Amino acid sequence: MLTVLGFAMIATFLVLIMMKKMSPIAALVLIPALFCVAVGQGAQLGDYVIEGVGKLAPTAAMLMFAIVYFGVMIDVGLFDPIVRGILRFCKADPVRVVVGTAVLAAIVSLDGDGSTTFMITVSAMYPLYKRLGMSLVVMTGVAATANGVMNTLPWGGPTARAATALKLDAADIFVPMIPALGVGLLFVFVLAYVLGRRERKRIGYLTLDEALVPESETVLVGAGGGADGTGTSAKPAAGAGAGAGTGTGAAGVDGDDGARGDEGFQGLDPKRATLRPKLYWFNAGLTVALLAAMILELMPIPVLFLLGAALALTVNYPNMTEQKARIAAHADNVLNVSGMVFAAAVFTGVLTGTGMVKHMADWLVDAIPAGMGPHMALVTGVLSLPLTYFMSNDGFYFGVLPVLAEAGAAHGVSPLEIARASLVGQALHMSSPLVPAVYVLVGMAKVEFGDHTKFTVKWAALTSLVVLAAGILFGII
Repeated sequence: MLTVLGFAMIATFLVLIMMKKMSPIAALVLIPALFCVAVGQGAQLGDYVIEGVGKLAPTAAMLMFAIVYFGVMIDVGLFDPIVRGILRFCKADPVRVVVGTAVLAAIVSLDGDGSTTFMITVSAMYPLYKRLGMSLVVMTGVAATANGVMNTLPWGGPTARAATALKLDAADIFVPMIPALGVGLLFVFVLAYVLGRRERKRIGYLTLDEALVPESETVLVGAGGGADGTGTSAKPAAGAGAGAGTGTGAAGVDGDDGARGDEGFQGLDPKRATLRPKLYWFNAGLTVALLAAMILELMPIPVLFLLGAALALTVNYPNMTEQKARIAAHADNVLNVSGMVFAAAVFTGVLTGTGMVKHMADWLVDAIPAGMGPHMALVTGVLSLPLTYFMSNDGFYFGVLPVLAEAGAAHGVSPLEIARASLVGQALHMSSPLVPAVYVLVGMAKVEFGDHTKFTVKWAALTSLVVLAAGILFGII
């Protein structure tokens, strides 16, 4: 009975999320609460939730302060010179343009938000593609795939979800995966080079007059992603009193799923009020130091981002009023992120506390051929491709991953290996029709979603398989 109810709870959650009948936060709270009562354990609901909240608090803190930190970095103009430099590098060579698209998308993806990445990337590269007569689906495909690989950053969403669902440390999942993800990103750059060569062969190597080159002095930066899968209204331009927001995406955790319509896009003046050009190298150094400290595990990630956000705010905006304005600019995303993580405590708490996960795992163990049991990490990696494409990250990480982890544990496979393997499908996930950010991408690029899908899916799936193969080769998975 618990097996049936467990699958029914997950199915109900997935259907309501995909049909957009409930917000992820509401679904994560109300559906498990209802099923907890249905199995006769309603009296223990409070204990399940409190225990889950205590375990998830560090993850919530990490995401909250990561959003504030990278939001401030966009506000102060940390990425503006990068956009200018890539535009100058690209010139009129199709190969450079496509490779530049991949590099720009990968760099901007450091903020953990897909919609912000796509707004900046498309705004910077679209004029070049149009004037050179290049295929726009090449731009959208490369940008989405590069962002998908980078979406595995701990503050991007999937890693935090996996850590939340399996009650693991995000650093323990992500840091060992860096070599495999690096191979995946390198593959994206090679793919961009090959596609660029194909475009150069098709249209030739053109030379543009300087007058035709887009004005690189206007740095285009977009507001960040929404927090509930539908997106919130875009922040106004910084010069108008609010800076470019940044945040995470669907369900408030996943940067990839954030959606913001292109009507909310703002081209920000390079002299906008939030810029701090005199502090550029301080901000760049702080960001590099923060990422290095995270990789070296000098401190827990939540502590690093807490210190980083406090230092960035204090140095860049010493005036109390300015600090409050910057925090307010990103408050919506922060609130929804924390709400999402704590709502997940209800879902995972009920799934585990009632014994549903154990019964479902037992059924799954019986269903998997005995010879595949010891290879559950590989099975998880392969399954992550179709499952994260046809369902939301919420559904996969909170609904399916715990079951796979339990099944793997029965065969002696570490939950950490299962969690790492679950990340490999993200390159494909970013082009899923369930990811609102992809509609920002194709909308701004004026590309039909069907054309984008037809072109991108094969390359994104291949990228995911490369990451999986690298993980296995390096002994990470």
